Amino acid sequence: MHVLQNNKLKIAVKNIGAELCDISSTQNKTQFMWDANPNVWGSYAPNLFPIIGALKDDSYIFEDKKFSMPKHGFVRHNNDIILHEQTENSLTFALFYNNETLKNYPFKFEFYITYLLVDNKIDVIHRIKNVDDKTIYFSVGGHPAFKCPVFENENYEDYSLEFEHTETAKTHLINMKNGLISSETETVLNNSNTINLTHNLFNRDALVFKDLKSRKVTLKSQLNGAILSVSYHDFPYLGIWAKPEGDYVCIEPWLGVADSENTNQDFKTKEGIMALLAGKTFKATYTIEVNNTHLV
Repeated sequence: MHVLQNNKLKIAVKNIGAELCDISSTQNKTQFMWDANPNVWGSYAPNLFPIIGALKDDSYIFEDKKFSMPKHGFVRHNNDIILHEQTENSLTFALFYNNETLKNYPFKFEFYITYLLVDNKIDVIHRIKNVDDKTIYFSVGGHPAFKCPVFENENYEDYSLEFEHTETAKTHLINMKNGLISSETETVLNNSNTINLTHNLFNRDALVFKDLKSRKVTLKSQLNGAILSVSYHDFPYLGIWAKPEGDYVCIEPWLGVADSENTNQDFKTKEGIMALLAGKTFKATYTIEVNNTHLV
């Protein structure tokens, strides 16, 4: 495990999966991340690459060949990730293509993720480098799980998510049997900027938003005000999720989504897929900012 700390925040990142596993106040030790209780959901903040969510039949087609890939790709839980660079306020991890990755992802790539700690903010910076001689295709995203409630005198239902703009937005419902996105939608925000958190909000899996105007969402407590926010200017999709019995909420910036039920499985035309030319590097960042009020 690797640690960064300043006079406000301490963060820690696991080598396996380069997974952020701690965001806490340096001064008062308040913990803002879910504890990855294995009896509920044993992760903290998986990194999603080169797909997000599920593929139909866990497979895709690229240039008439069929390849298999597990949900969310192969960065999470990956033991081949290395600490590539460390500075006083940043940690950069890397995963390079190898013979194993090429079996199910026929592209030569370098994946870098940097955690930059400045003041009360954590920038999570993704860089994908195409070291192939052809265009590569991928999605990338985050899955951080924040503790909810944060303080002992609170309940889950005391919490809400507040978007920076008033929204009228639908969630694209997920087929619970296969994890694919169905053709059904359900209005979640109707000329509103707030989603009140309840455990049964996630009875039908994640809320999947494709058309939000907002690029910032704040986790708020009725009793203790704004806790933290996630800004995701580089990410057009957003997932909100928790296990119904879990005392956490995931705020997930995505570049890409799970397959739709009617997909033809062609990787090149998959919804939200990114195409990166040979020799080029792609970069996308989201930021977690903890309210200073809770750090002293």
